[in-house]
Amino acid sequence: MSPRIVTLPGDGIGPEVLAAAQRVLAEVGEFDYDEQLIGGVAIDAHGTALPDATLEATRGADAVLLAAVGGPKWDTTDPKRPRPEQGLLGLRKALGLFANLRPVRPLPALYDASPLRRERIEGTDLLVVRELTGGIYFGAKDRTPDSATDVCTYTRAEIERIARVGFRAARAKVTSVDKANVLETSRLWREVVMDIHSREFPAVQLEHLLVDNAAMQLVSAPRHFDVILTENLFGDVLSDEAAMLTGSIGMLPSASLGEPGTPGVFEPVHGSAPDIAGTGAANPLAMILSAALMLRHGLDREEDAARLESAVDRALEAGLRTRDLGGTAGTGEAVDAVLSALD
Repeated sequence: MSPRIVTLPGDGIGPEVLAAAQRVLAEVGEFDYDEQLIGGVAIDAHGTALPDATLEATRGADAVLLAAVGGPKWDTTDPKRPRPEQGLLGLRKALGLFANLRPVRPLPALYDASPLRRERIEGTDLLVVRELTGGIYFGAKDRTPDSATDVCTYTRAEIERIARVGFRAARAKVTSVDKANVLETSRLWREVVMDIHSREFPAVQLEHLLVDNAAMQLVSAPRHFDVILTENLFGDVLSDEAAMLTGSIGMLPSASLGEPGTPGVFEPVHGSAPDIAGTGAANPLAMILSAALMLRHGLDREEDAARLESAVDRALEAGLRTRDLGGTAGTGEAVDAVLSALD
């Protein structure tokens, strides 16, 4: 029986890059796809960014492939109006996807595409482990004409489970990132991470960095990091910063995982890029690499995942460059290059 994959094309370039990933996936196996609405297109069709039918479909899936949500059409500062991002946040919360994994490994073929010098990024291979369902994004919110409040809350249990994910993923070291000199949530974060480390993972090296220092070191000495473990807001910012080590945010995949048996959501880090939607210029590589993460973490097909990742590497080594990487290749040409390398 083929794995059941719910596909969420979403907005902007989403449908284009998702179709590209499906072309590549067809070469490694058969999958039963179920396409559903999320984000802005769901608001247009149903008045909500996460329709009940979409949520129900994802709960019964083996894995979820999500492309992108958002766009200026749905931008609003009115808290009573729906926003596309609510679909993504709601999906993570409903499925209990508390761990977001974002691998960052600049490829030798793209060293010169990074805004950082080659000698600075060479050999970088890190993983951002971001807590995904707690913190300020999900805290109580209040708004008056003259003030606004966003509450940041973390529990010991939330911190314990994401800490375990980070320590298990580490080869040698976990860098826990917080703002413990200012925030009570960060002080609890640091206390709990230290406790989990001493009781369960004493063989793994642990260090603590304040988030501003971590942001500086990420661009000044990225090879320093193995696993970056951090809370929701800090992880959102740092992972996008880390994307530029690769030369383009169009190169970074991600996996959002919950407890065993829960379908994961696999998506590129980039946004919906409405300015190039429909032009055939979108870089599909992050979406293809997200499909590889789906094969590895969602379907337990490590060999197929490695095949896809290797094909992307070889296509870039052979000269593939999309526009965001300083070249001229469009979406279709990029897929053709990956398929050629896969063969």
